Amino acid sequence: MNSGQKYLRSLLRRKSLDAVLFWSLENIRYLCGFTGSEGVLIYAEEEMIFLSDSRYEEQARDEVRGAVFRKFKKKIEGIARSLRSLGVKRLGFEASALSWESYRALKERLPRINLVPLVGQIALLRARKEPEEVEKIRRAIAIASEAFQDTLPRLKPGVREKTVGDFLEFRMKRRGGESSSFPVIVASGVRAALPHGRASAKGIEKGEMVIIDFGARHEGYHSDETKTVIVGKPESRQRKVYDLVRKAQEGAIRAVRPGESFRRIDNAAREVIDRAGYGKFFGHGTGHGIGLAVHEAPTVSPRGSGVAEEGMVFSIEPGVYIPGWGGVRLEDLVLVTDRGSEVLTYLSKDLKDNILKG
Repeated sequence: MNSGQKYLRSLLRRKSLDAVLFWSLENIRYLCGFTGSEGVLIYAEEEMIFLSDSRYEEQARDEVRGAVFRKFKKKIEGIARSLRSLGVKRLGFEASALSWESYRALKERLPRINLVPLVGQIALLRARKEPEEVEKIRRAIAIASEAFQDTLPRLKPGVREKTVGDFLEFRMKRRGGESSSFPVIVASGVRAALPHGRASAKGIEKGEMVIIDFGARHEGYHSDETKTVIVGKPESRQRKVYDLVRKAQEGAIRAVRPGESFRRIDNAAREVIDRAGYGKFFGHGTGHGIGLAVHEAPTVSPRGSGVAEEGMVFSIEPGVYIPGWGGVRLEDLVLVTDRGSEVLTYLSKDLKDNILKG
């Protein structure tokens, strides 16, 4: 039994639930191993039932572990039938994954079952990673890192952002990745002031800073990393902002340890940027969890709740984005260990290693 299943058993007791209905494919994969695109999972303390249609019957019998497989013709009717067979009276469900239409259909079919929405409680299900999950993330990081090194020679004046992004995605697949974690972000010059600037047709120019945010997926698990490079000799302001963001990132990484609140980890980066007078240019949180989803619990931000726990993996990615000038973001993934943290990503964030020949 992994930490997620232990957490679920505790949740059933705390909420006086007979079962939990899972609708999101990430949680279904996490709990029973199914990798297809259609199905639901009913988790009860003594039994798990996975339901899908005839298209996935063979795949389910091949992949699903620890759960009974049942085939349905009509999804809601199949769920209702299984819940009645379990004698469920109080059913928790993923409030963020179940549509209003599906919720109403369930209520209509199950008038005697009390449906209990679960929001924050479910978000924490996958927050602590098992060792085998961490290894899959490490492999995803290696694939993405090798692909980035393959791409570096193409980062030169005149090359379009999209050409760089497309090549990086191609190399991640050639290196063994299932796919890129998300469309690669390549934002150069003034476009680097866009935190999520998708790669465009703009040509990279000499002297520009270029933010590159990329990640690979391996066996369902993702990596996520951001490098900022300078094409040519950096100007004084570029050095200043880069060094500031690097200092903020290092401060937040040092703050990561079991029991430390996510707000304090965020503040360790934010106060460095605030003191330098750039606080208004750092508008997002310092980090997010990663695993079967690119963005999952925990959230490292001024509004984050909870504390770091051993086994959690999340990003540390402060940034400064100045409209009309550009920006810098540096992102690494950290694993919370028994005494502190381990930085899993390994591409250098030191400025001297990120100055490219113009």
